[in-house]
Order: sequence, then structure tokens, then C-alpha cells
Amino acid sequence: MLQIDKQSPLPIYYQIEAYLKQQIDAGELQPGESIPSEREFSERYNVSRMTVRQAITNLVNAGYLSRQKGRGTFVANKKITMALSGLTSFSEEIKHRGMRPFSRLLSFQTISAPAKIAQKLSVALDTPVYEMRRLRLADENVLALETAYIPVALLPNLTETDAVGSIYEFAEQSGLRLKNATQTLEARSSGPEEAKLLTISPNAPVLLIDQRTYLENGDMFEYSRSLFRGDAYSFTVAMERT
Repeated sequence: MLQIDKQSPLPIYYQIEAYLKQQIDAGELQPGESIPSEREFSERYNVSRMTVRQAITNLVNAGYLSRQKGRGTFVANKKITMALSGLTSFSEEIKHRGMRPFSRLLSFQTISAPAKIAQKLSVALDTPVYEMRRLRLADENVLALETAYIPVALLPNLTETDAVGSIYEFAEQSGLRLKNATQTLEARSSGPEEAKLLTISPNAPVLLIDQRTYLENGDMFEYSRSLFRGDAYSFTVAMERT
């Protein structure tokens, strides 16, 4: 039971935040379980709703809670930890963790590569490329928003149906051999449309990953930009002193 000490030097919002965090860490609040509304907290402990909102917002931003529009606030699912080593697809990583991967195709079209994309893919200006925008899910939970570009000449038979599954698997079944990739990571806040698609609060933390994937012959296979939910993902990197 939460005991709020209004004489404590610790702010009231921090006391509420620490109590909920302890409940989650101890397993007394399980992933997917709802917590009392701001109004209920406010009335039960005789504190302002603004104070309660600050505590809950801090826990949402830290990945402990998630807000669902029209439904309430729930204990967030545990983060998926991925190692930034080895070239694996999203689908392969999710399957490896015993979950079901799924892609929701938002758009699929062939475009003439504009200057920026042509440069990223190391192809000539106006080269035909696929542009695919997908939501990446695991067990029906939205984890990432991805936009990918692939030269049409590499996979001339790629269809929307293929784009719902693993592009890497389709490429290898088509005879291409993937070798390596380079990634650039950047932390930032989500924009309004991104937040809506990722089902997170506006300005919530996300991790942007720019990736270039190469074939064995050294040609660029794909350029992609993926936004990963900060409350759903963490990454580890193994390093050696040289």
C-alpha cells in the first residue's frame, strides 16, 4: 500500500513513481495489467492529478508503462534486447526469442530514386527502386516503423505479398547472398505521425537506425531507416580492446 509522506523532501510525484516501479519490478503488477486512472490516484491519496500525471508520464518515458488511447495506462511488456552483431533480419530476431513476427505494410511502390536515396544506395539518379514502409510487430505488439529502399533490378519479381514477410529470406531464396551491413544509431523524440503509428505518446523516445546492407559482391542491397520504440527495445554491443 502506497504511503505518501507529504513532509518528505522527496517530491510526491517521485514517491508515486517509486511505488509503481517497485510494484512492477517485484512482479506485483504484470505486463498488460492496467493501473488506476489519474483521477482514482488523485482521489485515493488526496494529491493533484497533475502530480499523478507527472509520475505516470515519467514511467511511460522510462518504458515501465504504456498509454493506450481510450483505454487507459498499462504495465508495458518487457524490453526486447538485441545484440548489434551479426546480420539478421527483424523476423529472424523475433522468431529467435519465441515470438511471432509480423509486418503491416503501410505503402509499397516503385519510385525513381531521388538524389538522397540514390546516394545512399550508390546508384544513379532516377534508378527504379522499391520504397516500402512497414510497421514491424512481435506477437501483435508494434515495435518499429521502417522505411526501406531496394533497387528493382535486384529483385524484379518482388510483390506486396513478399514485402509482408522477411525481405532477407526472399532475397536469399531468389539467389542473392547477403554479407554485411553498417548501422548508424541516433536517439530522438517521435513526431506526431510516428507516435500514432507506433502507439506511443507524442515526443516519446525512439531510436533511429540507418542501415546499409551489402551483397557478397560488394553491391548495396538495401538502405533502410527504422524507428524503434524506446520502451520496447534495448541494444547491446560486444567490444574488444585492440
